[in-house]
Amino acid sequence: MSGTGLSLFVTGLILNCLNSICQIYFTILYGDLEADYINSIELCKRVNRLSVPEAILQAFISALFLFNGYWFVFLLNVPVLAYNASKVYKKTHLLDATDIFRKLGRCKIECFLKLGFYLLIFFFYFYRMVTALLENDANLIS
Repeated sequence: MSGTGLSLFVTGLILNCLNSICQIYFTILYGDLEADYINSIELCKRVNRLSVPEAILQAFISALFLFNGYWFVFLLNVPVLAYNASKVYKKTHLLDATDIFRKLGRCKIECFLKLGFYLLIFFFYFYRMVTALLENDANLIS
């Protein structure tokens, strides 16, 4: 792995952190809706504003690894990428304020699953970043 691999995994790590923060924000918003601290219109406005950028960011991360030849890492990202693409294709990526209470449980489960995925991927990217750093140091010494 070269310096390109290192910068690629650092970029992936940072962008993955942004997606994780987005999912944490969604989780907090869903909890606030359940506790009646926020109304459904405000929740939908906030979540809808960030749902498309979150999907685009995930697609960008996947494309980075695909175009740089990291097939395994790309394949790890494919399930969430396919899920996001499916939601956009079916036009179910935006929440409706009149329908949110029926879908709240499903939205929370989706949010927790994505958060778990991003957490696992975070540690994988971090491991690969450290591995790339060690390889760069070994190449500099020899």
